[in-house]
Amino acid sequence: MTDHPTQDQIRALPCFSGSVEIEPLTGGLSNESWLVSDVAGRHVVRLGRDFPFHHVDRAREVMTARAAYEAGFAPRVEYAEPGIMVSAFIEAQTYAAADVCANVERVGQLIRDFHQSMPAHVSGAGFMFWVFHVIRDYARTLQAGNSRMADRLPGWLELSRRLEAVQIPLPIIFGHNDLLPANFLDDGDRLWLIDFEYAGFSTAMFDIAGAASNAGMSNDQAAQLLDTALGGIQDAALERAFHAMQCASLLRETLWSLVSELHLDAPGVDYQAYTAENLATLQAALEQYQSNYGKIAS
Repeated sequence: MTDHPTQDQIRALPCFSGSVEIEPLTGGLSNESWLVSDVAGRHVVRLGRDFPFHHVDRAREVMTARAAYEAGFAPRVEYAEPGIMVSAFIEAQTYAAADVCANVERVGQLIRDFHQSMPAHVSGAGFMFWVFHVIRDYARTLQAGNSRMADRLPGWLELSRRLEAVQIPLPIIFGHNDLLPANFLDDGDRLWLIDFEYAGFSTAMFDIAGAASNAGMSNDQAAQLLDTALGGIQDAALERAFHAMQCASLLRETLWSLVSELHLDAPGVDYQAYTAENLATLQAALEQYQSNYGKIAS
């Protein structure tokens, strides 16, 4: 990512004062982040341009991050300009998959609260995130870019169509839509959310299913998460839609990685390995789904 500001440019940002120390933060799949210390304390500088191939608009991300702070879910945004967002640093543990699985009730309640509270705080034109549209559009990008797995796109699109067909009507909420384990922070007293690149209006199902599939939850853990996040509303059709959405979440993550293979070069990230990891997890999820509900893909 050669178009990002240098460390000297970060030091020159008007939100910092006095002596400035900078060190990299690792773990991001598509953006650079830096931990910056000055006389006022510690801050996180997030660098990233618009990614139209991933439906990422940084102005919308900054708006959502500010709304999430106002609603009590995220660190305060201290400064922003095109390509740069500076947020307050929170002394907290970054979750791994095991941590999400060990805190199912807390995670489920956080998701429920986020969905219910955020619409009152977001502003501007509404953005809709519907994973099946995202899958279709990623497939167009992969076809046009001659992806190394372009021959598998017809089968994946048919799989997506069948997974979408078993979804059920649910109320529209405002979702995070990227609930990887590392986007949960735990300061010992409460949970926080970060990284709002894909946030937008949706149904609760994708966030719940994504949190479960990304953390590799057991069936019992996933059922508990669904129950908590939806407030105890369950029936057979909803449970089937939930399991199908877990597969859709993993399919979307696989295609996201394939698109990233074409367009991104984040430091230290092996997108082909990430693609393979998600494909293996998707296959296992599909086998589990089919053992419960029958064959869904030809």
